[in-house]
Amino acid sequence: MAFAASTACRPSLLLPPRQRSSPPRPRPLLCTPSTAAFRRGALSSATTTPPPARAALPSTGRNRIVCGKVTTSNNYPSSSRSRRSTMMHAAAWLLLLQLSPAAARVARAADDDSSVQVSKGSAAPNFTLRDQDGRAVSLSKFKGRPVVVYFYPADETPGCTKQACAFRDSYEKFKKAGAEVIGISGDDAASHKEFKKKYKLPFTLLSDEGNKVRKEWGVPADLFGTLPGRQTYVLDKNGVVQYIYNNQFQPEKHIGETLKILQSL
Repeated sequence: MAFAASTACRPSLLLPPRQRSSPPRPRPLLCTPSTAAFRRGALSSATTTPPPARAALPSTGRNRIVCGKVTTSNNYPSSSRSRRSTMMHAAAWLLLLQLSPAAARVARAADDDSSVQVSKGSAAPNFTLRDQDGRAVSLSKFKGRPVVVYFYPADETPGCTKQACAFRDSYEKFKKAGAEVIGISGDDAASHKEFKKKYKLPFTLLSDEGNKVRKEWGVPADLFGTLPGRQTYVLDKNGVVQYIYNNQFQPEKHIGETLKILQSL
């Protein structure tokens, strides 16, 4: 009788033999049922009871079967999504530089190794540049009132146009705070004049050809030095820097942050 019980559990009696040209190789079991399960007749009951229906695996994520259990891991964590978004922004700006000759010229002339020389609490160095009409304008001319000096990459680029129009739309708020707004880029006076006229900009645009002032102020470049930096300085009435804000891919934020500082001066 013991011999009969042992033969009842032989796999060769439960499953029909497979036709093989060579002797079958033993397959290792990931989860081997215990001997006690055989003794309790679990194997024999499993042959008569139909297995439960398999649940559908999730459509997203990475599935792994570990000892009969399905585990799911997210293929794209939030950090990866953030990196992908940053890379997409960078690729868009690189494409823009290829399409915009003016932006490409300014980028090539930017100082990649510039270090920050103007910091919060320091006196802003004076400069004299040509405005959109070709007239010489000095920073010292505005001493006695707050000044907002913002450096931007180039005229007619999407981000710079959005930033200039945002300054334009909030210009009355800057005037109410008694502040002057000055935009600086490496474009020439003719480009500034057309840019100012096209978008009806009420503030001064200065031409920093060769990026001399940009280098003196230490405005950092973006995208590994391929794109001139977008940086805004808030000067008090004594010409001392009270705030520095840098944000390349959200140009409209420069206006809100700047107004907050001006209202606290």
